[in-house]
Amino acid sequence: MLTLVPVLEALSVVAFLFYGIACLLSPKLEVEFNRYQLARWRVLVGWLEIAGALGLVVGQWFPLLKVAAAAGLVLLMLCGLWARWRVRDPWYAMAPAFVLAVVNFFIFLSAFRSL
Repeated sequence: MLTLVPVLEALSVVAFLFYGIACLLSPKLEVEFNRYQLARWRVLVGWLEIAGALGLVVGQWFPLLKVAAAAGLVLLMLCGLWARWRVRDPWYAMAPAFVLAVVNFFIFLSAFRSL
């Protein structure tokens, strides 16, 4: 089971770097944030996603940082789920945020237990 954690961490880092950069640069995500009525938060969310991904990487050497980064990413994904629920998105549109919340919760638990 311990070999699963690095795979989940790598998945999370790649996903959040990708979505964080897209959040900052993609016109499509700009439209989405307008649809969620959260346009003013788009840039902050993008930087938080990038910071969370980098926190997971640097957390390899500073375990407390990994705990904080994973917890922050879980919170970010819960907020994303709430935003999509508010605009009545279908379940399959919420699936990526749900999966990433679960993945990062697992990373959080694993990192917290190893402190």
